Amino acid sequence: MDKIAVKIQNNKVGELFYEAANQCYGFNYTSDTAPVSLVMPYKASTYLWNNRLHPVFDMNMPEGYLFEILKNYLNKQHGYINDFLLFSYLCPNIHGRLSFSSEFTANNVDALDLDEILHNDSEDTFVRLVQLFLSKNAISGVQPKTLALLQDKESLTTKEYIIKTWGAEYPHLAENEYFCLKAVEKAGVEIPIIFLSENKQFLVVERFNLDKSNDSYLGFEEVLGLLGKNKEQKYEGSYEQVATVFYRVVANKRRDMASFYKTLVMSYLLKNGNAHLKNFGVLYDSDMSKIRFSPAYDIVNTAVYVPSDRPALTLFGKKAWFSRRELIKFGVDCCYISEKMANAFYDDCVRAVESAIVDLQDYIQQNPGFSEIGLRMIDTWNLSLNNETHKEVPIEIRRNWAKNKSNATG
Repeated sequence: MDKIAVKIQNNKVGELFYEAANQCYGFNYTSDTAPVSLVMPYKASTYLWNNRLHPVFDMNMPEGYLFEILKNYLNKQHGYINDFLLFSYLCPNIHGRLSFSSEFTANNVDALDLDEILHNDSEDTFVRLVQLFLSKNAISGVQPKTLALLQDKESLTTKEYIIKTWGAEYPHLAENEYFCLKAVEKAGVEIPIIFLSENKQFLVVERFNLDKSNDSYLGFEEVLGLLGKNKEQKYEGSYEQVATVFYRVVANKRRDMASFYKTLVMSYLLKNGNAHLKNFGVLYDSDMSKIRFSPAYDIVNTAVYVPSDRPALTLFGKKAWFSRRELIKFGVDCCYISEKMANAFYDDCVRAVESAIVDLQDYIQQNPGFSEIGLRMIDTWNLSLNNETHKEVPIEIRRNWAKNKSNATG
């Protein structure tokens, strides 16, 4: 199979290849102008990776729903499937600091109207988007998502968004994520620009790696890749390791360690059991300067669907919903924040959750169909505000949920 050319600002800097006999992926630099990753500086010899793509390339690979669609398509077309074939097919349509060319050609698709997506958020619309943008689906994550170019009528500018939708297994997950992200924003942490569609079926998230001031792409890398891990290892690690990575690479340590700390505290308070290694990242300029904590993303209350859910990574060697005392200690010991500031940041997060509860209560009044999930979110958030460490949602709260569901359907 042909090699994949790897480019920065449309200038070739290296080649990615696959040795089928050894099931080995290799990358060679062809230019020393700029590195492809924070953890892959220029060198004359080959970067070898056994059985899987190098993490900086692997982070663009789809999972779950999209992987199955693409796997079936490629199996039918080629009679086999591996990561190199899949990446070869996807990579010409990946737009970021890194761009690629392979034996496959890029698809040029006209921009869609953002209003059309927000006001026609049906399953048929999403299926149509998947069909239109199948070869642009270099977006990772287990939820069905598709990358689309949407045209915002108000500004008449073309932007890139991620459109997210979910199946019946996780009802109202678009609203769940919307309110969780807005709560994080209340705590003073930057989040992407997000939209909730009219029928609440889609969460539309603006891509935050596009620098609209000069229409160029920022570099983005997940903590997973900075640790040299692939997507199958996203639950292997600790929040102490994540803090160490950020402290090592970010330029403004005071600002960005505070943002990371607040993001983690909010994940605990909001009961986000999906804060794994792929859900933290850094942004940097094209020349790899100004490395910084990325906007917070993919934050959802998972406990309302899986009451036994726990944090995705360990903290102090355990996966438990720690309370204020332990999280203050984490801020001091691992984020290098003074105890006074850690307490102040924690208070910011508490106020954000309290405000988010009020927002949810108002929203439930206007949207009674959301009441079951919304009230569960409020229950778990009040549990967090009680400052008690627990492994999972207590049985008495679960029983109350079951009772309320039975009464609603009886």
